[in-house]
Amino acid sequence: MRMWSVTPAALDAKALVACWRESLLAQAVLLGKTKGYVHHPQLTRFRETPDPVVSIATFLSYVADEADRRGYHFNRERIVQMPDPSISIDVSDAQLAYEWRLLLIKESQRDTKAYRSMTAMPVGCNPLFRVVQGAIAPWEHVLDLDALDELSVLGSFPRH
Repeated sequence: MRMWSVTPAALDAKALVACWRESLLAQAVLLGKTKGYVHHPQLTRFRETPDPVVSIATFLSYVADEADRRGYHFNRERIVQMPDPSISIDVSDAQLAYEWRLLLIKESQRDTKAYRSMTAMPVGCNPLFRVVQGAIAPWEHVLDLDALDELSVLGSFPRH
């Protein structure tokens, strides 16, 4: 499950659709409607908010906004609460940088055209998040990105 902190505008089609699908699963978990993924570490940041369901609904709405901009049709009726654009969740600059680099590595293997355009983009975050100074989130399962990047260059990075 990857609910990207980076701006949905930076996600390629596969990543955007996966983010939507996985965030809907997260919403179901937060509503207590599934037994799977209940301990998934990325849910931590939503659970730490005053209203986790509204927080995930707001996240989903921003993902759906990007889908709308691209002409995709994500079913907003699947978002069970009204989003609240006044709320925000802190994300550290190190977390955002880590996710950006991970996304770049994945894109370098999956879509070279998207990868080239991304390398010219500034790092941005989903509007739900407010960037603060800090370390990678303690809930993140940190991968050795240098090793993954090298595998990507060699063409053996696993495709998702």
